[in-house]
Amino acid sequence: MVNLFQGTCGAYTPIEMFLLDEMETLDENHPILKRFRDRGLIVNFDERAALEALARMACGVGKVQLTICPTMGCNFDCPYCFENHRMGQMSQEIQDDVVSLAARMLKASGGKALHVTWYGGEPLLTPDIVETLSVRLMALARESGATYSAYIITNGYLLTQDIADMLRRCGVRGAQITMDGIGQIHDETRHLAGGYPTFDHIVENLRCLRLPFRVDIRHNVHASNRNQVAPLQKLAEELSAQSGNDITCHIATVHDSSAAEDRSTHVRLLCGEEADKLELSREVAGFHAGRGIYCGAHRLFMAGIDDRGQLFKCWEDVDKPERSFGTAHRWDPADPIATADEPDQLTRYLNTALPTDDPECRECVFLPQCAGGCPTRRLYYGKDCVSYRDVPERYVLALYERISKEIGNCKSRCGSAR
Repeated sequence: MVNLFQGTCGAYTPIEMFLLDEMETLDENHPILKRFRDRGLIVNFDERAALEALARMACGVGKVQLTICPTMGCNFDCPYCFENHRMGQMSQEIQDDVVSLAARMLKASGGKALHVTWYGGEPLLTPDIVETLSVRLMALARESGATYSAYIITNGYLLTQDIADMLRRCGVRGAQITMDGIGQIHDETRHLAGGYPTFDHIVENLRCLRLPFRVDIRHNVHASNRNQVAPLQKLAEELSAQSGNDITCHIATVHDSSAAEDRSTHVRLLCGEEADKLELSREVAGFHAGRGIYCGAHRLFMAGIDDRGQLFKCWEDVDKPERSFGTAHRWDPADPIATADEPDQLTRYLNTALPTDDPECRECVFLPQCAGGCPTRRLYYGKDCVSYRDVPERYVLALYERISKEIGNCKSRCGSAR
């Protein structure tokens, strides 16, 4: 059994299950109730109300998060990419606006942390902008008494040692690099704009460069590369061992990409039981205790910024100007509605956070896990429920297996230390 709000999972005996079923008839001092409480199975408060309170608090949390796209251009042409790439890069005027916006957000939030995600397009097409903006934003954080951290989402093709060292100086602590499999399988979907292969070059970068930040390899799994999960995981482990770099691999399923349907003959979407199995594995690996919000799009002090200074709540919207809620030049979170050019585009995202008025969601046992689901999907494509919603036993057993392994590994390490 699992309590998704508490983040606890455990095995229970038949007699314990019987007593749990009879809980309402037991004396409040019955020792089994204390055992259930100590193990985090039951609580003496309204969990749904607690989730809603967490959501309200999280929406106004002080941490400032900016996703910055110095360019929307890209040197790759991936058939399932949801973006419409355009040429150009962030001007000096827009860079000034970004720094001013960050200052306003830090002041209004009272926050003591500024986090930047470099995104695009391919951000390493404009490393000079990444560097100069980073220097200015780090100085702003110091002046404001705030910490600074950064992450970059890149295809990894343009990495060099000089760029890696620059990213370290600019506070980048991690990078996401997508790989779709080994060799030609990767090259079929992640190739240069002219169709040229990229796999060998990316692997060479990961193997030969000294990367002073962790690398998260994202494996986009679709029907054409579903047999690459284990080989790519093995490659990540080998690259990490050979290079001394911190390299790990995680999966993401491509099963509902309209871009892939419209633009590709190579990508067959993953669907059915196979997709559900991989999705279950991904969700279990990323499990954490109950949350009030699904993602940063529910936070007032989080914004995506494209190369033209337009603001968005979701980074998947940065190529869709019709979904922008304002500009870095004008928007001020101290007066967020009056300074937004399109207030509805701001409030509709914030209002998808809990509490939800969807009766089905309110009664769903997975509410502490999904917090109502992806706001972009809910707003534009319809509710996106977890694939295992109707077979919760699969999720519970998989989660129990993961937690049991972690406990076993912890005991092993502790035993070795002693």
